Amino acid sequence: MLDIHPHKVTRSRTGLSRRDFIRVGTAGALGLTLADWLRLKACGAIQEGKAKSVIQLWMGGGPTHLDTFDPKPEAGEDYCGPLKSPVKTNVPGIRISELLPMLAKQADKFSIIRSMTHGNNGHETATYIMQTGTMPGDLVYPAMGAVVAYKREEAGYKGSLPPYISLTSPFGRFSEAGFLGTKYKTFATGGDPNRDRVSVQGIVAPSGVNDQRLKERRTLLESVDSLAREMEENKKFEQMDSFQQRAYGLILGEAKRAFEMSEEPDAVRERYGRNRFGQSCLLARRLVERGVPFVTVNSGGWDTHRDNFGRMKVLLPPLDQGFSALLEDLDQRGLLDTTIITWFGEFGRTPKIANGAPWDGGRHHYGACMSVVVAGGGFKGGAIVGQSDAKGEHPKERPTYPWDLTASMYTLLGIDPLGTLPHPHGCVAYVTPVGSGNLESGGLLTEIM
Repeated sequence: MLDIHPHKVTRSRTGLSRRDFIRVGTAGALGLTLADWLRLKACGAIQEGKAKSVIQLWMGGGPTHLDTFDPKPEAGEDYCGPLKSPVKTNVPGIRISELLPMLAKQADKFSIIRSMTHGNNGHETATYIMQTGTMPGDLVYPAMGAVVAYKREEAGYKGSLPPYISLTSPFGRFSEAGFLGTKYKTFATGGDPNRDRVSVQGIVAPSGVNDQRLKERRTLLESVDSLAREMEENKKFEQMDSFQQRAYGLILGEAKRAFEMSEEPDAVRERYGRNRFGQSCLLARRLVERGVPFVTVNSGGWDTHRDNFGRMKVLLPPLDQGFSALLEDLDQRGLLDTTIITWFGEFGRTPKIANGAPWDGGRHHYGACMSVVVAGGGFKGGAIVGQSDAKGEHPKERPTYPWDLTASMYTLLGIDPLGTLPHPHGCVAYVTPVGSGNLESGGLLTEIM
């Protein structure tokens, strides 16, 4: 039996208990063996396959942890700035930012990881690490959304909507598909969810083009195709037919209704907030209702080098309203148990405030310690995983790594994190790097699974 400590692996002298198995988690320097995995399952430390979908709230630029989910007023003004009064939540002992009062009332539905760490301060590399759950290496790994899309298609996903959707823009800092290929890139919708009808390229027709006009165009196109076939018999036309049928099925069929935001009552839209982030959260709910396995809400603007606290007054109220409404709505609809929600960016921000010119109270890139929020899909709510130190500079207890998070999420989605993925050149590529056993790890998030 192996005990995994933050920086070393030791062999236990005692017998095996359920606590021992949980303590082993997924990894350490030696990785999690198949035998360990099976023991964990036998002990009931792992529940497989409860989640059906993921809604990833991505805070591009890197959100500050001290001003959101890990407030440190006791660290002094050089660290907490003007946000000195964190609010109590509906879970005793848990406080979050005073600018997140609505989320404070939903804290029983989510858990906060306050000891996430990877140590990288570059936007592109840190985005890759958090999105793929791997460190950069010889293999360019796919994002988690691409892996879920691949696995769901492998299991027979037949949905009319793409299995991996981003609202409303792609990340732009790396290729989400990695070695899985462009088929598994995220489908970025474009458009504005705050409108009554989201104009989605290839699914929802542009303004001024109604369904009747689309049907007329289809009839004309079919006539041209028929003439072309008479001129040249070619199997490519048959293949084009199938793609064309699928495309029109998206545009004229049930799939487009997901983007008809006017179907939602005004009270629901107001609850989410009549802004791009809030309405993107609402649209994400509509997509998972229709069986889409992975939806990313891509929210930028969190790179707060200058005037961090001015930016918090702009960014946090829409986040508070949209995120809290999503949790509440999914719960009321019976979807929270089967939908994982995550909140994080590529890294945190420097705990000590940059008060001098030209930063004017800014916070810089900081990969040594950050906060991650998880909810639903088998993750328990109302808990704190790990702790940062008194100033939020380093993990103090239970360091957690990006691959610990992705391995835990894959487990809840019924995807074996120790399995392999197809590589075009026959390389051995594990679903998560814990399969190779060469990364330090804090283990599966068994305390909240």
